[in-house]
Amino acid sequence: MREAEPAGRPQQVLDLASFDRSKVHPQVRAAAEWAWRILLLLAAAYVAGRLFLRFDEVLVPVALAILISAMLVPVVDAMDRRGVPRSLAVLLNIVLGLGLIAAVLAFVVREFMRGLPQLVEEVEQTIEQTKQWLVEGPLDFDQSQVQNVGSDLLKFLQNNQDKVTSGALATATTATEIITGALLTVFLVIFFLYGGAQIWRFTVGVIPSGSRDRVWSAGIAGFGTLVGYVRATVVVAFVDACGIGVGLAILQVPLALPLGALVFLGAFIPIVGALLSGTLAVFVALITKGWIAAIIALAIVVGVMQLESHVLQPFLLGRSVRLHPVAVVLAITAGMVSAGIIGGLLAVPLIAFLNTAVRHLRGAVPPEETGGKVLGSVDGVGVVEPAEPVWDAPDPDAAAKALATAKEAGEKTGGDTAPGEADDGPDERKGRPRP
Repeated sequence: MREAEPAGRPQQVLDLASFDRSKVHPQVRAAAEWAWRILLLLAAAYVAGRLFLRFDEVLVPVALAILISAMLVPVVDAMDRRGVPRSLAVLLNIVLGLGLIAAVLAFVVREFMRGLPQLVEEVEQTIEQTKQWLVEGPLDFDQSQVQNVGSDLLKFLQNNQDKVTSGALATATTATEIITGALLTVFLVIFFLYGGAQIWRFTVGVIPSGSRDRVWSAGIAGFGTLVGYVRATVVVAFVDACGIGVGLAILQVPLALPLGALVFLGAFIPIVGALLSGTLAVFVALITKGWIAAIIALAIVVGVMQLESHVLQPFLLGRSVRLHPVAVVLAITAGMVSAGIIGGLLAVPLIAFLNTAVRHLRGAVPPEETGGKVLGSVDGVGVVEPAEPVWDAPDPDAAAKALATAKEAGEKTGGDTAPGEADDGPDERKGRPRP
């Protein structure tokens, strides 16, 4: 039988965890802890990306509908506050928006068909001049080699007719998917505009009750940032399209208006989109009007890009999307590599939404600084609604903060302490007196 330990002798217990930690340098241990957390985040991002690509036919229309709703919801809310029934306001915005898109598309297609013969004629002249330069210029190509280029291209197309046909069928399938996605997007926009807040409240119902209000308010704040982002991007795209389109029209470049419309669409992909569409405009000027017109067109594109980068984006986008240009370029690159043009279009809005939502989940501003009312409290922190909607404020991001802000711990809603007043008791959560 084991003898009992003497009463005054302390019992020694070997703490294996402490023993193991003592053998590992603290910096190495911290690096390892960071490493597995980063790997876990990357794995989660990879799984989310794979799921997005797997269900892109549904998720892409949802994302586009959210962006379109962010553009139209200020108008719908303004009409609603002026007594117009919300259903009628939504219907008017949808009908007018679709009518405007149809009119612009019809105008662009008409101008494209009108300028196409001139473009073909000038391209043929440029090709003949290029052939003549290749034969008579410093490269001194043989006449037969230059003449055989066209026939070789025709033979290549004939030999690969099956591939061309299959590509056309794939294009038809893609067109069907685009039409289906467009109809789904319009359907979702109608319901997002009419009852978006109720849909979001229902969505966050799966969140535990202790964090539900915080997540709800953070989502509303992120949507406020999307409102500012879309509104600023439309202004930037319009300025880019007008500047480059008018410049091409002055140079009498064929298809100036369709190219301007392409610049407008490309500007919705920050930095990269306008650059690529502007490069195409310079190339069209080169093959139709020559080197001098191409150089002038390049100067116009560079000037518009400088105006966008140094004036428009800092003044407009900088207030609603506080992201470093490196983060923007990396996000667009990752989006385009993983999901093509749609990925590049949605990358920056997604990063902007997450940036605002996470900041609002972490931070808090007392309600007396916003003039808002307290909706409720979570763990002693009040969730505040601003006096005005997010999208009516001069700075959407600043107003978005008001929607997700909260009081300091201990100022409970409905208690003896009024909002904005602190009691003299200690802060029990932090274990120290209030300042």
